[in-house]
Amino acid sequence: MKLSVGLLALILAGSLLGGCASNGSEATRAYAASEKPKVGQPKADQSGQTWSLQTPFGLLYGIIPREEVDYKTARSPGSIVVSTKERRLYYVLGNGKAIRYPIAVGMEGYGWSGVSTVSDKREWPDWTPTPNILKRFPNLPHHMAGGPDNPLGARALYLGGTLYRIHGTNEPWKLGGGVSSGCIRLSNDDIVDLYNRTRLGATVVVQ
Repeated sequence: MKLSVGLLALILAGSLLGGCASNGSEATRAYAASEKPKVGQPKADQSGQTWSLQTPFGLLYGIIPREEVDYKTARSPGSIVVSTKERRLYYVLGNGKAIRYPIAVGMEGYGWSGVSTVSDKREWPDWTPTPNILKRFPNLPHHMAGGPDNPLGARALYLGGTLYRIHGTNEPWKLGGGVSSGCIRLSNDDIVDLYNRTRLGATVVVQ
């Protein structure tokens, strides 16, 4: 497992976010606090959660690498299967193989399951909070341009006509948790890899 250190100043300045939303405002920090998993206290079904430790000098956290694994499925190559229980996403390669990625999923009350397709792909996507999020946190920005501070991260795959996405994150220490408002989050490195492999119209199964 590779080790990464994020400077405390950067964390406090702008990396606190939750769900599919963030900026550096007080409202956003409150929104993030409502969804942020407690360090060192993963739930029983979060055995794959990235470990993290807050120190006086910064946040120390582990990285779970993506890897090619044995994976038996009837889904065709190029399909994406999200296992919310495992906190893992599988990109089907075929011939009994898949690439497995660590993910963060919807927090309690915001999880979902179903079958969709990739309807759009965007690099450094903009973010517009949903009416429900704005109702809960009215001081959030109504729109945020894409970039390193944007909670959608480096890439996004849009699912059908829904508000759900598979996207990156600038909080990789939350991978393995149930912390979003329903979107599936990967590290920025992993979402770039998945983005490059995935075609428009690809089947996405969330279970």
